[in-house]
Amino acid sequence: MFEDNVYEIFDKLKEGIVIVNKKGIVTYLNAAAAKLDDVDMDIAKGRELLQLYPSLNAESSTLLKVLKTREPLVNFKQSYLNYCGEKIESLNSTYPLFKNNRLVGAIDISIRLDQLIEYNTDNASTNDKNSKTTKIKKGYDFIDIIGKNSSFLKAKERAVKAARTSSPVLIYGETGTGKELFVQAVHNNSSRAEGPFIAQNCAAIPEGLLEGLLFGTSKGSFTGAKDHKGLFEEAHGGTLYLDELNSMPLELQAKLLRVIQEGILRKLGDVEDRAVDVRIIATVNEEPEALVEKGLLRKDLFYRLNVVRIDIPPLRDRKEDIPVLLKHFLSEYNHSFHGEIQGFDEKAMEIILNWDWPGNIRELKHFVEGIFNERKSGLLGYGDIKNYFKGENIRGMLNLEKRLNRAEMQWIKEALILSRYNVSKAAELLELPRQTLQYKIKKYGL
Repeated sequence: MFEDNVYEIFDKLKEGIVIVNKKGIVTYLNAAAAKLDDVDMDIAKGRELLQLYPSLNAESSTLLKVLKTREPLVNFKQSYLNYCGEKIESLNSTYPLFKNNRLVGAIDISIRLDQLIEYNTDNASTNDKNSKTTKIKKGYDFIDIIGKNSSFLKAKERAVKAARTSSPVLIYGETGTGKELFVQAVHNNSSRAEGPFIAQNCAAIPEGLLEGLLFGTSKGSFTGAKDHKGLFEEAHGGTLYLDELNSMPLELQAKLLRVIQEGILRKLGDVEDRAVDVRIIATVNEEPEALVEKGLLRKDLFYRLNVVRIDIPPLRDRKEDIPVLLKHFLSEYNHSFHGEIQGFDEKAMEIILNWDWPGNIRELKHFVEGIFNERKSGLLGYGDIKNYFKGENIRGMLNLEKRLNRAEMQWIKEALILSRYNVSKAAELLELPRQTLQYKIKKYGL
């Protein structure tokens, strides 16, 4: 499935890599996987996956799941017995492999949970030979943030102003709206641009490991623990980006607040405090006020982070930006795919503009990329996009009742947040009878 030189690279990685064909037969293990599972690579090749991992089955094996669903599984916690009966707990990311649009197998990338903290520290890149920091010297900048919608431009303007200070920043935007572009642009235009930029998705790490990963560990704090810097120490002098902050346990949020307010931290299992100078930029994909009301975000942490607040509007609320983004993505893929696609005709553009794009800019970009796997040149019409916009979907997105329901649901959500989820007060704001509002809350599952 891969060239020999790719396998040579795989063998140098710390992550364990296992590849199976579409029948679930093992075709490759790298050195890390062979060590993790205590099995000889030559013995493993050609065997059925469940022969090597008898404690797994079609439902618990990430590789077999992916072969069945043809969808990736990312950061999936898996427990199993290896070939020699040792219990292994790992964090796995598994992806289907396609050739000419046909499924040919799957690849699994894993690391033991007890190695994860050490891995996140030791696997980081650096510009300083004596330090280990996950640093992005130059990523996205404000020029990469494209749009002309007034609400979007206000968000961009706030981000530009935020780059001039070192205050904490809280960014809210639905999945796919481009939150990380804003985060990197703020960092790269700040006084900390030459310092490290470290990103951590709070939902990607099991709760039991997140504290040690963020604040560091001291030797003996738990079985097998070593002295390790946490991400805060690694980000000293720079920026720490915490994605999906609401996935962080509330107890840990309290410790995070202390570091932000006092600039000191204490390693897991340690008795000494350490000074750190780190700017926090946090992102959430739900309205922060709603997260506070649900008990998923501490109120005091919210107020501390909300000093600089940036709300990124979803793509459905900035339709005038779609032609601009399409032009940008077409140019990008024309270059990378050596194509000459000119754009979309009037009928195709009408359909595109009427779509709600629930996956936001990310979905729009993937849509354009998909087109280049079918066409390489010309002006695109309905026939070129109909496989993406199924006929039923097109009828649905033009349905007036559905569009009014979506708008009504959004207005009700706003009233509930403003009233701190007091139904009577929300009903007053909406000028509705309380019983009517209760019915609509139940109808929309709010």
